[in-house]
Amino acid sequence: MTAAHGLSFDIAHMLAGGLVLVSFMMLYQDRLTALLHVLGLHAFVLSLSVAWQAHIQDAPGLYIAAGIALGFKAILVPQALRRMIFRMGLHREIETVGGIGLTMLAGIALVALSLRVMLPVTVHADPVAREDIALALSVVLIGLLTMVTRRNAISQVVGFMSLENGINLAATGARGMPLVVEISVAFSVLIAFIVIGVFLFRIRERFDTVDAVAIDSARGGQR
Repeated sequence: MTAAHGLSFDIAHMLAGGLVLVSFMMLYQDRLTALLHVLGLHAFVLSLSVAWQAHIQDAPGLYIAAGIALGFKAILVPQALRRMIFRMGLHREIETVGGIGLTMLAGIALVALSLRVMLPVTVHADPVAREDIALALSVVLIGLLTMVTRRNAISQVVGFMSLENGINLAATGARGMPLVVEISVAFSVLIAFIVIGVFLFRIRERFDTVDAVAIDSARGGQR
């Protein structure tokens, strides 16, 4: 392995590791507006990682995927969610299940599990893809943890978006995904985002809250 290739691998791993670090920042946030800022940073780091993979793989199509991640996921979605919470008056703290400390410990355990599971089964894979897939699985699992431990519906949407970023990281690290697949995924997320937005407003009108536990309690009281 040449020094140039070693540097390329190091930068790719640094960007993938940075995405894991930003995922932990999501777990730490306890206010909606701060969480949305971190979501934008999460997608920005993903776009840098995809762009770097485009460079080292000599895959120009991935530059378009990086642009989609930057424009759509890092700018458009966080801004739209921020306007949504302003319109619904949700400037408040996010309630977590078990507290932030336990959630962070669970996140560390999930990263250790990802490395323990993926590194042995990808021992013959490309060196860049091997570590990136393990780190991408960490991002996916932390996204799931965010969805499970947050009681606010919008924060659960943020967890879903971070999970999808982890899937994109895995796909690009494993020698990229076809551009048509990336575009279709982006439009699928866009449609899902619009539907989620409509349902959030309907939930807000019906129950005057987007707290999942409060909604369950209200539904139970109506039976």
